[in-house]
Amino acid sequence: MPARRAKCRAGFSTGPPASAPNSTYDPTPLLNPILHPPASAGLPSRRLRPTLSLATLNLCVALWLLLALNLPFWRALWQALGGFGAAPAGYLLTLPLFVLAWVWLVLELLTWGRAARPVLALLLLCSAAAGYFIQAYGIVFDRGMLTNLVETHPAEAGELLSWRLLGWMLLFGVLPLLLLWRVHLPAPRWPRQLLTKGVVMAALAAAMALIVAPNFQSYAGLMRNHRDLRPQLVPTNFLAASLSLARARMTPARAFEVVGRDARRGASVAGQKPKLLLLVVGETARAANLSLNGYPRPTNPALAAFAAQNPAELISLRQVSSCGTATAVSLPCMFLDPGRSGFEDGMAQQRSSLLDVLQGAGVAVLWRDNNSGCKGVCDRVPIEDVSALKLPALCSSGECWDEVLLHGLQERVAQLDRDTVVVLHMKGSHGPAYHLRVPPAFEHFQPLCRSNQLDQCAREQIVNAYDNTLRYTDHVLARSLALLKQNAARVDAALLYVSDHGESLGENGLYLHGLPYAMAPHEQTHVPMLLWLSAAMRERGGIDTGCLQQRRDEALSHDHLYHSVLRLMDVHTTLYRGERDLFTPCAAARPGVAPG
Repeated sequence: MPARRAKCRAGFSTGPPASAPNSTYDPTPLLNPILHPPASAGLPSRRLRPTLSLATLNLCVALWLLLALNLPFWRALWQALGGFGAAPAGYLLTLPLFVLAWVWLVLELLTWGRAARPVLALLLLCSAAAGYFIQAYGIVFDRGMLTNLVETHPAEAGELLSWRLLGWMLLFGVLPLLLLWRVHLPAPRWPRQLLTKGVVMAALAAAMALIVAPNFQSYAGLMRNHRDLRPQLVPTNFLAASLSLARARMTPARAFEVVGRDARRGASVAGQKPKLLLLVVGETARAANLSLNGYPRPTNPALAAFAAQNPAELISLRQVSSCGTATAVSLPCMFLDPGRSGFEDGMAQQRSSLLDVLQGAGVAVLWRDNNSGCKGVCDRVPIEDVSALKLPALCSSGECWDEVLLHGLQERVAQLDRDTVVVLHMKGSHGPAYHLRVPPAFEHFQPLCRSNQLDQCAREQIVNAYDNTLRYTDHVLARSLALLKQNAARVDAALLYVSDHGESLGENGLYLHGLPYAMAPHEQTHVPMLLWLSAAMRERGGIDTGCLQQRRDEALSHDHLYHSVLRLMDVHTTLYRGERDLFTPCAAARPGVAPG
Protein backbone atom coordinates (compact mmCIF):
# COMPACT_ATOMS: atom_id res chain seq x y z
CA MET A 1 0.00 0.00 0.00
CA PRO A 2 2.74 2.56 0.78
CA ALA A 3 4.38 1.74 -2.53
CA ARG A 4 1.12 2.43 -4.45
CA ARG A 5 0.70 5.82 -2.70
CA ALA A 6 4.23 6.69 -3.65
CA LYS A 7 3.49 5.94 -7.29
CA CYS A 8 0.39 8.19 -7.17
CA ARG A 9 2.33 11.01 -5.62
CA ALA A 10 5.00 10.61 -8.24
CA GLY A 11 2.39 10.73 -11.01
CA PHE A 12 1.04 14.09 -9.79
CA SER A 13 4.36 15.62 -8.98
CA THR A 14 5.04 19.11 -10.42
CA GLY A 15 8.66 19.23 -9.39
CA PRO A 16 11.72 18.57 -11.51
CA PRO A 17 12.17 15.18 -13.09
CA ALA A 18 13.68 12.51 -10.84
CA SER A 19 16.37 11.82 -13.38
CA ALA A 20 17.76 15.34 -12.96
CA PRO A 21 17.85 15.97 -9.24
CA ASN A 22 20.33 18.84 -9.45
CA SER A 23 18.84 20.72 -12.49
CA THR A 24 16.80 23.99 -12.27
CA TYR A 25 13.12 23.55 -13.06
CA ASP A 26 11.75 25.54 -16.07
CA PRO A 27 7.90 25.71 -16.28
CA THR A 28 7.83 27.59 -19.66
CA PRO A 29 7.04 24.50 -21.78
CA LEU A 30 4.02 23.80 -19.63
CA LEU A 31 2.78 27.43 -19.77
CA ASN A 32 3.44 28.02 -23.50
CA PRO A 33 0.06 26.57 -24.61
CA ILE A 34 -1.65 29.02 -22.26
CA LEU A 35 0.50 32.09 -22.86
CA HIS A 36 0.69 31.52 -26.61
CA PRO A 37 -2.35 29.53 -27.70
CA PRO A 38 -2.45 28.09 -31.19
CA ALA A 39 -4.58 29.80 -33.82
CA SER A 40 -7.36 27.29 -33.32
CA ALA A 41 -7.74 27.97 -29.58
CA GLY A 42 -9.10 30.81 -27.48
CA LEU A 43 -10.23 34.03 -29.26
CA PRO A 44 -11.24 33.99 -32.94
CA SER A 45 -8.34 34.29 -35.29
CA ARG A 46 -8.07 35.94 -38.69
CA ARG A 47 -9.50 32.75 -40.15
CA LEU A 48 -12.82 33.96 -38.67
CA ARG A 49 -12.25 37.44 -40.16
CA PRO A 50 -12.82 37.06 -43.89
CA THR A 51 -10.41 38.94 -46.07
CA LEU A 52 -12.13 40.91 -48.83
CA SER A 53 -10.85 43.31 -51.40
CA LEU A 54 -12.40 46.77 -51.32
CA ALA A 55 -14.29 46.11 -54.56
CA THR A 56 -15.80 42.90 -53.16
CA LEU A 57 -16.73 44.67 -49.92
CA ASN A 58 -18.44 47.45 -51.90
CA LEU A 59 -20.36 44.82 -53.83
CA CYS A 60 -21.54 43.20 -50.58
CA VAL A 61 -22.64 46.57 -49.18
CA ALA A 62 -24.46 47.43 -52.42
CA LEU A 63 -26.31 44.10 -52.32
CA TRP A 64 -27.27 44.68 -48.68
CA LEU A 65 -28.60 48.16 -49.42
CA LEU A 66 -30.65 47.04 -52.39
CA LEU A 67 -32.08 43.93 -50.78
CA ALA A 68 -32.66 45.15 -47.21
CA LEU A 69 -33.42 48.88 -47.44
CA ASN A 70 -35.01 49.50 -50.82
CA LEU A 71 -38.30 47.65 -50.72
CA PRO A 72 -40.29 50.90 -51.31
CA PHE A 73 -38.09 51.65 -54.33
CA TRP A 74 -38.64 48.21 -55.88
CA ARG A 75 -42.37 48.50 -55.19
CA ALA A 76 -42.54 51.92 -56.85
CA LEU A 77 -40.46 50.65 -59.78
CA TRP A 78 -42.78 47.67 -60.24
CA GLN A 79 -45.82 49.96 -60.24
CA ALA A 80 -44.15 52.27 -62.75
CA LEU A 81 -43.43 49.34 -65.07
CA GLY A 82 -46.92 47.93 -64.79
CA GLY A 83 -45.82 44.41 -63.83
CA PHE A 84 -45.23 41.39 -66.02
CA GLY A 85 -46.36 41.67 -69.61
CA ALA A 86 -46.19 45.46 -69.68
CA ALA A 87 -42.49 45.58 -70.67
CA PRO A 88 -40.02 43.33 -72.51
CA ALA A 89 -38.76 40.44 -70.38
CA GLY A 90 -35.11 41.28 -71.09
CA TYR A 91 -35.67 44.81 -69.87
CA LEU A 92 -37.33 43.63 -66.66
CA LEU A 93 -34.54 41.17 -65.92
CA THR A 94 -31.73 43.65 -66.50
CA LEU A 95 -33.16 46.46 -64.34
CA PRO A 96 -31.94 44.99 -61.02
CA LEU A 97 -28.49 44.45 -62.53
CA PHE A 98 -28.38 48.05 -63.75
CA VAL A 99 -29.39 49.42 -60.33
CA LEU A 100 -26.83 47.19 -58.61
CA ALA A 101 -24.07 48.34 -60.95
CA TRP A 102 -25.06 51.97 -60.37
CA VAL A 103 -24.99 51.73 -56.56
CA TRP A 104 -21.73 49.74 -56.67
CA LEU A 105 -20.17 52.41 -58.89
CA VAL A 106 -21.23 55.15 -56.44
CA LEU A 107 -19.64 53.23 -53.56
CA GLU A 108 -16.42 52.84 -55.56
CA LEU A 109 -16.30 56.60 -56.07
CA LEU A 110 -16.72 57.26 -52.34
CA THR A 111 -14.37 54.70 -50.76
CA TRP A 112 -10.62 55.24 -50.82
CA GLY A 113 -7.73 53.98 -48.70
CA ARG A 114 -8.07 53.93 -44.93
CA ALA A 115 -11.19 56.12 -45.12
CA ALA A 116 -13.13 53.38 -46.94
CA ARG A 117 -14.39 51.58 -43.85
CA PRO A 118 -15.55 54.74 -41.95
CA VAL A 119 -17.28 56.00 -45.11
CA LEU A 120 -19.13 52.71 -45.55
CA ALA A 121 -20.05 52.71 -41.85
CA LEU A 122 -21.56 56.20 -42.14
CA LEU A 123 -23.39 55.20 -45.31
CA LEU A 124 -24.86 52.13 -43.63
CA LEU A 125 -26.18 54.14 -40.68
CA CYS A 126 -27.61 56.93 -42.85
CA SER A 127 -29.11 54.42 -45.24
CA ALA A 128 -30.79 52.57 -42.38
CA ALA A 129 -32.33 55.80 -41.10
CA ALA A 130 -33.46 56.86 -44.58
CA GLY A 131 -34.87 53.42 -45.26
CA TYR A 132 -36.90 53.52 -42.06
CA PHE A 133 -38.60 56.85 -42.76
CA ILE A 134 -39.25 55.98 -46.40
CA GLN A 135 -40.76 52.66 -45.33
CA ALA A 136 -42.75 54.06 -42.39
CA TYR A 137 -44.06 57.34 -43.81
CA GLY A 138 -43.79 57.03 -47.58
CA ILE A 139 -41.52 60.08 -47.83
CA VAL A 140 -38.76 60.60 -50.37
CA PHE A 141 -35.34 62.10 -49.80
CA ASP A 142 -34.59 65.06 -51.99
CA ARG A 143 -33.04 68.44 -51.27
CA GLY A 144 -36.33 69.83 -49.96
CA MET A 145 -36.75 66.97 -47.50
CA LEU A 146 -33.17 67.31 -46.31
CA THR A 147 -33.71 71.05 -45.84
CA ASN A 148 -36.74 70.27 -43.68
CA LEU A 149 -34.64 67.87 -41.63
CA VAL A 150 -31.84 70.40 -41.12
CA GLU A 151 -34.25 73.19 -40.16
CA THR A 152 -36.61 71.13 -38.01
CA HIS A 153 -36.93 72.22 -34.40
CA PRO A 154 -35.34 69.64 -32.03
CA ALA A 155 -38.67 69.07 -30.28
CA GLU A 156 -40.34 68.28 -33.61
CA ALA A 157 -37.51 65.96 -34.58
CA GLY A 158 -37.86 64.20 -31.23
CA GLU A 159 -41.44 63.27 -32.10
CA LEU A 160 -40.10 61.02 -34.85
CA LEU A 161 -38.06 58.91 -32.43
CA SER A 162 -39.47 55.60 -31.24
CA TRP A 163 -38.53 52.16 -29.95
CA ARG A 164 -39.36 50.79 -33.36
CA LEU A 165 -36.83 53.15 -34.93
CA LEU A 166 -34.23 51.99 -32.39
CA GLY A 167 -34.90 48.34 -33.20
CA TRP A 168 -34.71 49.08 -36.92
CA MET A 169 -31.39 50.89 -36.53
CA LEU A 170 -29.93 48.03 -34.49
CA LEU A 171 -30.97 45.47 -37.09
CA PHE A 172 -30.33 47.37 -40.32
CA GLY A 173 -27.63 49.78 -39.17
CA VAL A 174 -25.60 48.50 -36.22
CA LEU A 175 -25.57 44.79 -37.14
CA PRO A 176 -24.12 45.29 -40.65
CA LEU A 177 -21.74 47.81 -39.08
CA LEU A 178 -20.37 45.12 -36.76
CA LEU A 179 -20.00 42.73 -39.67
CA LEU A 180 -18.22 45.42 -41.65
CA TRP A 181 -15.69 45.84 -38.85
CA ARG A 182 -15.01 42.10 -38.73
CA VAL A 183 -13.85 42.09 -42.35
CA HIS A 184 -10.12 42.17 -42.90
CA LEU A 185 -9.52 44.80 -45.57
CA PRO A 186 -6.04 44.78 -47.14
CA ALA A 187 -4.56 48.20 -47.81
CA PRO A 188 -2.67 48.03 -51.13
CA ARG A 189 -0.32 50.80 -52.14
CA TRP A 190 -1.88 53.78 -53.88
CA PRO A 191 -0.67 52.96 -57.43
CA ARG A 192 -2.16 49.48 -57.19
CA GLN A 193 -5.38 50.82 -55.62
CA LEU A 194 -5.76 53.44 -58.36
CA LEU A 195 -5.28 50.79 -61.01
CA THR A 196 -7.79 48.45 -59.36
CA LYS A 197 -10.31 51.27 -58.89
CA GLY A 198 -9.95 52.31 -62.51
CA VAL A 199 -10.48 48.76 -63.78
CA VAL A 200 -13.53 48.15 -61.55
CA MET A 201 -15.24 51.45 -62.35
CA ALA A 202 -14.56 51.08 -66.07
CA ALA A 203 -15.99 47.57 -65.96
CA LEU A 204 -19.11 48.80 -64.13
CA ALA A 205 -19.61 51.66 -66.56
CA ALA A 206 -19.21 49.28 -69.50
CA ALA A 207 -21.65 46.80 -67.93
CA MET A 208 -24.25 49.55 -67.48
CA ALA A 209 -23.81 50.62 -71.10
CA LEU A 210 -24.18 47.03 -72.31
CA ILE A 211 -27.33 46.62 -70.19
CA VAL A 212 -28.93 49.81 -71.49
CA ALA A 213 -28.02 49.47 -75.17
CA PRO A 214 -30.51 46.75 -76.19
CA ASN A 215 -33.36 48.47 -74.30
CA PHE A 216 -32.37 52.12 -74.67
CA GLN A 217 -35.88 53.43 -75.36
CA SER A 218 -37.30 51.63 -72.34
CA TYR A 219 -34.61 52.98 -70.01
CA ALA A 220 -34.88 56.49 -71.46
CA GLY A 221 -38.65 56.46 -71.01
CA LEU A 222 -38.34 55.25 -67.43
CA MET A 223 -35.85 57.96 -66.47
CA ARG A 224 -37.81 60.67 -68.28
CA ASN A 225 -41.32 59.79 -67.14
CA HIS A 226 -40.64 58.55 -63.61
CA ARG A 227 -38.29 61.04 -62.04
CA ASP A 228 -39.97 60.31 -58.73
CA LEU A 229 -38.03 57.01 -58.53
CA ARG A 230 -34.65 58.65 -58.07
CA PRO A 231 -35.33 60.22 -54.65
CA GLN A 232 -36.51 56.82 -53.41
CA LEU A 233 -33.31 54.86 -54.10
CA VAL A 234 -31.13 54.47 -51.00
CA PRO A 235 -28.35 55.65 -50.66
CA THR A 236 -28.05 57.76 -53.80
CA ASN A 237 -31.14 59.78 -52.83
CA PHE A 238 -29.70 61.35 -49.69
CA LEU A 239 -26.23 61.57 -51.21
CA ALA A 240 -27.59 63.65 -54.10
CA ALA A 241 -29.71 65.72 -51.69
CA SER A 242 -26.69 66.37 -49.44
CA LEU A 243 -24.56 67.44 -52.38
CA SER A 244 -27.26 69.76 -53.68
CA LEU A 245 -27.89 71.33 -50.27
CA ALA A 246 -24.17 71.73 -49.56
CA ARG A 247 -23.66 73.40 -52.93
CA ALA A 248 -26.51 75.80 -52.22
CA ARG A 249 -25.29 76.62 -48.69
CA MET A 250 -21.69 77.11 -49.83
CA THR A 251 -22.63 79.43 -52.67
CA PRO A 252 -21.64 82.97 -51.63
CA ALA A 253 -24.71 84.87 -50.46
CA ARG A 254 -25.90 87.59 -52.75
CA ALA A 255 -26.10 91.14 -51.49
CA PHE A 256 -29.38 91.75 -49.68
CA GLU A 257 -31.91 93.14 -52.14
CA VAL A 258 -34.17 95.82 -50.75
CA VAL A 259 -37.42 95.98 -52.69
CA GLY A 260 -40.49 98.12 -52.19
CA ARG A 261 -38.60 101.32 -51.36
CA ASP A 262 -41.44 103.22 -53.02
CA ALA A 263 -44.08 101.79 -50.68
CA ARG A 264 -46.40 104.48 -49.31
CA ARG A 265 -49.72 104.71 -47.51
CA GLY A 266 -52.96 105.44 -49.31
CA ALA A 267 -55.48 108.20 -48.68
CA SER A 268 -57.65 106.04 -46.41
CA VAL A 269 -55.14 106.39 -43.55
CA ALA A 270 -55.88 110.01 -42.66
CA GLY A 271 -58.46 110.64 -39.96
CA GLN A 272 -59.41 106.99 -39.53
CA LYS A 273 -59.20 104.47 -36.73
CA PRO A 274 -56.11 102.22 -36.83
CA LYS A 275 -56.39 99.12 -38.97
CA LEU A 276 -55.54 95.78 -37.41
CA LEU A 277 -54.94 92.69 -39.51
CA LEU A 278 -54.49 89.38 -37.73
CA LEU A 279 -52.61 87.27 -40.26
CA VAL A 280 -52.78 83.71 -38.94
CA VAL A 281 -50.36 81.27 -40.55
CA GLY A 282 -51.55 77.72 -39.99
CA GLU A 283 -49.42 74.59 -39.95
CA THR A 284 -50.14 71.36 -41.85
CA ALA A 285 -53.89 71.98 -42.21
CA ARG A 286 -55.52 70.51 -45.29
CA ALA A 287 -58.60 72.09 -46.82
CA ALA A 288 -60.42 68.81 -47.40
CA ASN A 289 -60.93 68.27 -43.64
CA LEU A 290 -62.67 71.57 -42.87
CA SER A 291 -66.39 71.23 -42.26
CA LEU A 292 -66.71 74.79 -43.59
CA ASN A 293 -65.66 73.27 -46.93
CA GLY A 294 -68.19 70.45 -46.80
CA TYR A 295 -66.28 67.85 -44.74
CA PRO A 296 -68.95 65.73 -43.03
CA ARG A 297 -67.34 65.77 -39.57
CA PRO A 298 -67.77 68.87 -37.32
CA THR A 299 -64.19 70.15 -37.37
CA ASN A 300 -65.30 73.83 -37.35
CA PRO A 301 -68.13 74.09 -34.81
CA ALA A 302 -67.00 77.42 -33.33
CA LEU A 303 -66.50 79.11 -36.70
CA ALA A 304 -69.81 77.73 -37.93
CA ALA A 305 -71.53 79.27 -34.90
CA PHE A 306 -69.73 82.57 -35.55
CA ALA A 307 -70.82 82.53 -39.20
CA ALA A 308 -74.43 81.87 -38.17
CA GLN A 309 -74.38 84.97 -35.94
CA ASN A 310 -72.55 87.09 -38.52
CA PRO A 311 -74.01 86.06 -41.90
CA ALA A 312 -71.81 86.53 -44.99
CA GLU A 313 -68.87 87.91 -42.97
CA LEU A 314 -66.72 84.78 -42.77
CA ILE A 315 -65.56 83.45 -46.14
CA SER A 316 -63.84 80.12 -46.74
CA LEU A 317 -61.86 80.17 -49.98
CA ARG A 318 -61.95 76.53 -50.98
CA GLN A 319 -59.47 76.10 -53.83
CA VAL A 320 -56.15 77.43 -52.56
CA SER A 321 -52.82 75.84 -53.53
CA SER A 322 -49.66 76.13 -51.46
CA CYS A 323 -46.23 77.29 -52.60
CA GLY A 324 -44.65 74.07 -51.42
CA THR A 325 -45.24 70.94 -49.41
CA ALA A 326 -43.10 71.90 -46.41
CA THR A 327 -42.74 74.91 -44.13
CA ALA A 328 -39.16 75.59 -45.27
CA VAL A 329 -40.50 76.43 -48.74
CA SER A 330 -44.09 77.56 -48.28
CA LEU A 331 -43.57 80.00 -45.42
CA PRO A 332 -40.90 82.19 -47.05
CA CYS A 333 -42.52 81.80 -50.48
CA MET A 334 -45.88 83.24 -49.42
CA PHE A 335 -44.22 86.34 -47.91
CA LEU A 336 -42.08 87.14 -50.96
CA ASP A 337 -43.24 88.96 -54.09
CA PRO A 338 -41.78 86.62 -56.79
CA GLY A 339 -44.33 83.94 -55.88
CA ARG A 340 -43.96 80.23 -56.43
CA SER A 341 -42.62 80.50 -59.99
CA GLY A 342 -39.77 82.80 -58.96
CA PHE A 343 -38.98 81.48 -55.48
CA GLU A 344 -35.49 80.15 -54.76
CA ASP A 345 -34.03 78.49 -51.69
CA GLY A 346 -32.54 81.08 -49.31
CA MET A 347 -34.37 84.00 -50.91
CA ALA A 348 -35.93 85.09 -47.61
CA GLN A 349 -32.45 85.93 -46.28
CA GLN A 350 -31.59 87.86 -49.45
CA ARG A 351 -34.70 89.90 -50.26
CA SER A 352 -37.17 92.17 -48.48
CA SER A 353 -40.32 90.36 -47.42
CA LEU A 354 -43.91 91.56 -47.29
CA LEU A 355 -43.34 92.44 -43.62
CA ASP A 356 -40.36 94.62 -44.53
CA VAL A 357 -42.40 96.47 -47.16
CA LEU A 358 -45.28 97.05 -44.74
CA GLN A 359 -42.93 98.28 -42.04
CA GLY A 360 -41.13 100.56 -44.49
CA ALA A 361 -44.47 102.13 -45.42
CA GLY A 362 -45.23 102.95 -41.78
CA VAL A 363 -47.33 99.92 -40.77
CA ALA A 364 -46.44 98.43 -37.39
CA VAL A 365 -45.57 94.73 -37.68
CA LEU A 366 -45.32 92.03 -35.00
CA TRP A 367 -44.54 88.34 -35.47
CA ARG A 368 -45.78 86.04 -32.67
CA ASP A 369 -44.39 82.53 -32.99
CA ASN A 370 -45.51 79.22 -31.51
CA ASN A 371 -43.71 77.15 -34.13
CA SER A 372 -40.12 76.77 -35.28
CA GLY A 373 -39.42 80.29 -36.53
CA CYS A 374 -40.23 82.32 -39.62
CA LYS A 375 -37.52 81.00 -42.02
CA GLY A 376 -36.11 84.49 -42.50
CA VAL A 377 -39.18 86.55 -43.38
CA CYS A 378 -39.48 88.20 -39.94
CA ASP A 379 -35.77 88.74 -39.29
CA ARG A 380 -36.09 92.54 -39.49
CA VAL A 381 -39.35 93.08 -37.58
CA PRO A 382 -40.29 92.70 -33.89
CA ILE A 383 -40.69 89.04 -32.83
CA GLU A 384 -42.24 87.37 -29.80
CA ASP A 385 -41.58 83.69 -29.15
CA VAL A 386 -44.69 82.82 -27.15
CA SER A 387 -43.72 79.14 -27.05
CA ALA A 388 -41.19 80.11 -24.36
CA LEU A 389 -43.79 81.58 -21.99
CA LYS A 390 -44.33 78.25 -20.17
CA LEU A 391 -47.78 79.16 -18.90
CA PRO A 392 -49.20 76.18 -16.96
CA ALA A 393 -52.71 76.59 -18.37
CA LEU A 394 -51.51 76.83 -21.98
CA CYS A 395 -48.39 74.70 -22.08
CA SER A 396 -47.58 71.05 -21.43
CA SER A 397 -44.86 68.49 -22.21
CA GLY A 398 -42.34 71.17 -23.17
CA GLU A 399 -44.52 72.95 -25.73
CA CYS A 400 -47.46 75.37 -25.77
CA TRP A 401 -50.83 74.99 -27.43
CA ASP A 402 -51.79 77.59 -30.00
CA GLU A 403 -54.11 79.49 -27.68
CA VAL A 404 -50.93 80.93 -26.17
CA LEU A 405 -50.71 83.14 -29.28
CA LEU A 406 -53.61 85.17 -27.88
CA HIS A 407 -52.00 85.61 -24.47
CA GLY A 408 -51.56 89.35 -23.79
CA LEU A 409 -52.90 90.29 -27.23
CA GLN A 410 -55.82 92.28 -25.86
CA GLU A 411 -53.42 94.54 -23.95
CA ARG A 412 -51.52 95.20 -27.17
CA VAL A 413 -54.68 96.00 -29.10
CA ALA A 414 -55.74 98.45 -26.40
CA GLN A 415 -52.51 100.41 -27.01
CA LEU A 416 -52.59 100.53 -30.82
CA ASP A 417 -52.09 103.99 -32.26
CA ARG A 418 -51.42 103.15 -35.92
CA ASP A 419 -52.16 100.55 -38.57
CA THR A 420 -50.78 97.18 -37.49
CA VAL A 421 -50.27 93.68 -38.85
CA VAL A 422 -49.87 90.93 -36.24
CA VAL A 423 -48.77 87.53 -37.59
CA LEU A 424 -49.72 84.51 -35.48
CA HIS A 425 -47.60 81.50 -36.48
CA MET A 426 -49.37 78.39 -35.23
CA LYS A 427 -48.16 74.93 -34.30
CA GLY A 428 -51.40 73.79 -35.88
CA SER A 429 -51.58 70.17 -37.01
CA HIS A 430 -47.90 69.33 -37.14
CA GLY A 431 -47.37 65.58 -37.03
CA PRO A 432 -46.74 62.81 -36.50
CA ALA A 433 -47.72 63.31 -32.83
CA TYR A 434 -51.03 65.02 -33.61
CA HIS A 435 -52.37 64.22 -30.15
CA LEU A 436 -49.81 66.59 -28.59
CA ARG A 437 -51.20 69.57 -30.52
CA VAL A 438 -54.45 69.81 -28.56
CA PRO A 439 -55.40 70.10 -24.87
CA PRO A 440 -57.21 67.03 -23.47
CA ALA A 441 -60.53 68.89 -23.54
CA PHE A 442 -60.39 69.00 -27.36
CA GLU A 443 -59.91 65.28 -27.91
CA HIS A 444 -63.38 65.12 -29.39
CA PHE A 445 -62.94 62.38 -31.98
CA GLN A 446 -62.16 58.97 -30.46
CA PRO A 447 -60.32 56.61 -30.51
CA LEU A 448 -57.20 58.46 -31.56
CA CYS A 449 -53.64 57.56 -32.43
CA ARG A 450 -51.25 58.45 -29.61
CA SER A 451 -48.18 57.12 -31.38
CA ASN A 452 -45.64 58.75 -33.67
CA GLN A 453 -45.54 55.50 -35.68
CA LEU A 454 -48.50 56.33 -37.88
CA ASP A 455 -48.27 53.16 -39.95
CA GLN A 456 -48.91 51.20 -36.74
CA CYS A 457 -52.22 52.98 -36.05
CA ALA A 458 -55.55 52.30 -37.72
CA ARG A 459 -56.35 55.00 -40.25
CA GLU A 460 -59.50 55.92 -38.31
CA GLN A 461 -57.33 56.69 -35.27
CA ILE A 462 -54.94 58.83 -37.34
CA VAL A 463 -57.79 60.84 -38.86
CA ASN A 464 -59.40 61.27 -35.43
CA ALA A 465 -56.18 62.66 -33.95
CA TYR A 466 -55.67 64.93 -36.95
CA ASP A 467 -59.26 66.20 -37.01
CA ASN A 468 -58.95 67.09 -33.33
CA THR A 469 -56.13 69.48 -34.25
CA LEU A 470 -58.38 71.21 -36.78
CA ARG A 471 -61.15 71.45 -34.19
CA TYR A 472 -58.70 73.12 -31.80
CA THR A 473 -57.48 75.50 -34.53
CA ASP A 474 -61.16 76.33 -35.08
CA HIS A 475 -61.43 77.26 -31.39
CA VAL A 476 -58.34 79.52 -31.54
CA LEU A 477 -59.59 81.28 -34.68
CA ALA A 478 -63.04 81.82 -33.15
CA ARG A 479 -61.44 83.35 -30.07
CA SER A 480 -59.34 85.60 -32.33
CA LEU A 481 -62.48 86.80 -34.12
CA ALA A 482 -64.20 87.48 -30.81
CA LEU A 483 -61.22 89.59 -29.71
CA LEU A 484 -61.36 91.63 -32.92
CA LYS A 485 -65.12 92.22 -32.66
CA GLN A 486 -64.93 93.36 -29.06
CA ASN A 487 -62.41 96.01 -30.14
CA ALA A 488 -64.54 97.34 -33.01
CA ALA A 489 -64.77 100.75 -31.37
CA ARG A 490 -60.97 101.10 -31.38
CA VAL A 491 -59.79 99.43 -34.59
CA ASP A 492 -61.00 98.48 -38.05
CA ALA A 493 -60.14 94.82 -38.13
CA ALA A 494 -59.61 91.88 -40.45
CA LEU A 495 -58.46 88.27 -40.06
CA LEU A 496 -56.83 86.19 -42.76
CA TYR A 497 -55.95 82.57 -42.06
CA VAL A 498 -54.01 80.31 -44.41
CA SER A 499 -52.06 77.11 -43.84
CA ASP A 500 -48.52 76.64 -45.12
CA HIS A 501 -49.12 73.17 -46.62
CA GLY A 502 -51.33 70.13 -46.26
CA GLU A 503 -50.81 66.60 -45.01
CA SER A 504 -51.10 62.96 -46.09
CA LEU A 505 -52.92 60.72 -43.63
CA GLY A 506 -52.22 57.31 -45.12
CA GLU A 507 -53.69 57.75 -48.58
CA ASN A 508 -51.75 55.47 -50.94
CA GLY A 509 -49.42 54.59 -48.07
CA LEU A 510 -48.21 58.19 -47.65
CA TYR A 511 -47.95 60.06 -44.36
CA LEU A 512 -46.93 63.57 -43.29
CA HIS A 513 -45.76 65.95 -46.05
CA GLY A 514 -42.71 67.19 -47.94
CA LEU A 515 -42.92 65.24 -51.20
CA PRO A 516 -41.51 67.01 -54.27
CA TYR A 517 -44.23 69.33 -55.57
CA ALA A 518 -44.45 67.63 -58.95
CA MET A 519 -45.33 64.29 -57.36
CA ALA A 520 -47.10 65.49 -54.20
CA PRO A 521 -50.71 64.38 -53.77
CA HIS A 522 -53.51 66.93 -53.61
CA GLU A 523 -53.74 66.47 -49.84
CA GLN A 524 -50.30 68.05 -49.37
CA THR A 525 -50.89 71.14 -51.56
CA HIS A 526 -54.59 71.95 -51.05
CA VAL A 527 -54.77 74.30 -48.07
CA PRO A 528 -57.54 76.25 -46.28
CA MET A 529 -57.84 80.04 -46.45
CA LEU A 530 -60.38 81.89 -44.29
CA LEU A 531 -61.18 85.61 -44.47
CA TRP A 532 -63.13 87.89 -42.16
CA LEU A 533 -63.54 91.66 -42.62
CA SER A 534 -65.27 94.01 -40.24
CA ALA A 535 -67.91 96.28 -41.73
CA ALA A 536 -65.60 99.28 -41.40
CA MET A 537 -62.75 97.43 -43.14
CA ARG A 538 -65.06 96.45 -46.00
CA GLU A 539 -66.26 100.01 -46.38
CA ARG A 540 -62.77 101.53 -46.35
CA GLY A 541 -61.58 99.11 -49.01
CA GLY A 542 -64.74 99.12 -51.10
CA ILE A 543 -64.85 95.31 -50.83
CA ASP A 544 -68.01 93.37 -51.66
CA THR A 545 -68.00 90.22 -49.52
CA GLY A 546 -71.09 88.93 -51.31
CA CYS A 547 -69.02 88.88 -54.49
CA LEU A 548 -66.23 87.05 -52.66
CA GLN A 549 -68.69 84.44 -51.39
CA GLN A 550 -69.79 83.77 -54.96
CA ARG A 551 -66.17 83.37 -56.09
CA ARG A 552 -65.01 81.21 -53.18
CA ASP A 553 -64.46 78.17 -55.43
CA GLU A 554 -62.13 79.96 -57.85
CA ALA A 555 -58.51 78.78 -58.01
CA LEU A 556 -56.19 80.78 -55.77
CA SER A 557 -52.74 80.18 -54.31
CA HIS A 558 -50.24 81.43 -51.76
CA ASP A 559 -49.20 83.95 -54.43
CA HIS A 560 -52.37 85.92 -53.61
CA LEU A 561 -51.40 86.54 -49.98
CA TYR A 562 -48.73 89.19 -50.61
CA HIS A 563 -50.78 91.46 -52.85
CA SER A 564 -54.06 91.02 -50.98
CA VAL A 565 -52.42 92.17 -47.74
CA LEU A 566 -51.00 95.22 -49.52
CA ARG A 567 -54.56 96.17 -50.51
CA LEU A 568 -56.03 95.53 -47.06
CA MET A 569 -53.41 97.76 -45.44
CA ASP A 570 -53.71 100.32 -48.27
CA VAL A 571 -50.00 100.19 -49.13
CA HIS A 572 -49.07 101.29 -52.65
CA THR A 573 -45.93 100.06 -54.40
CA THR A 574 -44.85 99.02 -57.87
CA LEU A 575 -44.50 95.50 -56.49
CA TYR A 576 -48.27 95.22 -56.30
CA ARG A 577 -49.91 93.00 -58.95
CA GLY A 578 -53.66 93.24 -59.23
CA GLU A 579 -54.04 89.83 -60.88
CA ARG A 580 -52.66 88.28 -57.68
CA ASP A 581 -54.97 90.24 -55.40
CA LEU A 582 -57.93 88.08 -54.40
CA PHE A 583 -60.01 91.27 -53.84
CA THR A 584 -59.51 92.68 -57.36
CA PRO A 585 -62.71 91.25 -58.90
CA CYS A 586 -64.81 92.32 -55.89
CA ALA A 587 -63.44 95.70 -54.85
CA ALA A 588 -63.26 99.27 -56.06
CA ALA A 589 -60.24 100.16 -58.16
CA ARG A 590 -57.31 101.41 -56.13
CA PRO A 591 -56.46 105.08 -56.80
CA GLY A 592 -53.29 105.34 -58.86
CA VAL A 593 -53.14 101.59 -59.50
CA ALA A 594 -54.04 100.08 -62.84
CA PRO A 595 -56.46 97.15 -62.46
CA GLY A 596 -54.83 93.70 -62.76
